[in-house]
Amino acid sequence: MVIEKKINTASVRMKSLHPLDHALELLHFGFRGLTIKADQFLATRDLSRVHHRVLYIIARADEINVGDLAMTLGVSKQALHRPLKHLIDQDLVGFSRSPERHRFKLLALTEVGRTVEQTATELERQTLDQALRNVGTEGQQAWTSVMASLADNLN
Repeated sequence: MVIEKKINTASVRMKSLHPLDHALELLHFGFRGLTIKADQFLATRDLSRVHHRVLYIIARADEINVGDLAMTLGVSKQALHRPLKHLIDQDLVGFSRSPERHRFKLLALTEVGRTVEQTATELERQTLDQALRNVGTEGQQAWTSVMASLADNLN
C-alpha cells in the first residue's frame, strides 16, 4: 500500500525505512494536528493531553471508579494517580464514595472541570469537522474504516 500525499511536518528530514513509514507519520502528525489547539488551551491551565483524556472519559461515564477509568485508558492505577490527583487538586474532578462498596471512589467532573473538558473537546471537534469536510464523504468513510480497524486491535 502506498500513500501518495507527502506532508512536511517534521523538523528534520526523515527517510523511509519501510513502505508504511509514511502512513505512520501521517497518523502521528495528524493526531498532533488534531490536538494542537486543545493542547495549547490546556497548557494555559497547567494541564496536558493526558489530563484531557481523563476529563473526557469521566464526562461520558456514569459513576466511573478509578479502576474502571484506568482500565478504559489502558494504564495502571499507579500511572493514573498523578494526573488524577492533579485534576482533583485543581478542583476539576471530585469524588464520592460508592454506597455499595465504600472504598471505591466514584469520579465526577466539577462545574469548572466540565467547562475545561467541553472547551478542549470542542477545539478538537472543530479541527476534525474541518478535516472531514475537506475530504468529502468517500474520504470520511475510508477514514472511519481505517480507525475502526485499528481500534479492533484493542480487543
